[in-house]
Amino acid sequence: MEEREEREERQPRQPPVKQGEIIELEIIGIGKAGDGIGKFEGFVIIVPKANKGETVEVEITKVMPRVAFGEITKNKEAGR
Repeated sequence: MEEREEREERQPRQPPVKQGEIIELEIIGIGKAGDGIGKFEGFVIIVPKANKGETVEVEITKVMPRVAFGEITKNKEAGR
């Protein structure tokens, strides 16, 4: 019970990205809907039309408390 109370008392972490920001992101997985999933400073970014293993330049289109969404602006390198 103490652990749960500690989690509730912690301040929510601010997302490390903002809408309109462009970042470089490695796609580390594919979600159930087929979208690419990457992490930026531990924060989940979902990128449609991205493939696992790609490194892509992404423009952030929507930011939510636990996840952000982005669109590919440039494909840097394909996975192996």
